[in-house]
Amino acid sequence: MNPIIISIGSIHIYWYSVILLIAFTLGFYLLLKMGEKQGISKEFIYDYACYLIPICLIGARIYYVLFELDYYLSDLLAIFRVWEGGLAIHGGILAGALFTLYYTKKRNIKFFKLTDILVICLIIGQILGRWGNFFNGEAYGPETTLSFLNSIHLPNFIIEGMNINGTYYHPTFLYESLWNLIGLIILLIIKKYNKKEGLITSIYLIYYGIGRFLIEGLRQDSLMLGNIRIAQLISILMILFGIFLLIFSRRYKKHEKKL
Repeated sequence: MNPIIISIGSIHIYWYSVILLIAFTLGFYLLLKMGEKQGISKEFIYDYACYLIPICLIGARIYYVLFELDYYLSDLLAIFRVWEGGLAIHGGILAGALFTLYYTKKRNIKFFKLTDILVICLIIGQILGRWGNFFNGEAYGPETTLSFLNSIHLPNFIIEGMNINGTYYHPTFLYESLWNLIGLIILLIIKKYNKKEGLITSIYLIYYGIGRFLIEGLRQDSLMLGNIRIAQLISILMILFGIFLLIFSRRYKKHEKKL
């Protein structure tokens, strides 16, 4: 699979960058529309997004670099060659969450009121973003056979994309994209019938954490800390934090009612 869409001399436009641009644009549009319905002003969303997007990208890059530090210490300039790849979604989520906590406090906006919208935009971005991995020929699973890929009725272009140097691999990018698509539907249904602040954020953390933990176990290009897959460790923490939020919000609401 050719990762480049267009080449103009030495300038290359990659599928991954175009997909990221689409994901950020769509996410911003949805954040704006859903934010308005929740009484969050356009001015706040514009200001917030202008900071959030670069902070998330920088966080995703720093996170990746930290877990490939030996390589980057041997070539410091490679840290800035982002077109060569190297973004980790968990780093972007962490950086975005910390900034959102700071910015909502500064602007007197309820944190979970915003994150309940934000995670819906995020999961849409994750659905799209995994296709960037496909075009880059990365985020694939263990070896498999052509007959297996045919048996799960994949389109030919995906099957051919999973033929890497003559070997067929599991399309884990697709597994995660579909998992997130189902998650998006679940979140939208819950959001429609339950308006409790923090619920959508909690369910996203638990749902995405479970899916990422399971699928990460299949991937061949995981960031590692010794024998531990970092993404699986972070996924466990996301699940635990999501469960904590569910329990805490319930007890908090009960306490409010008693008062």
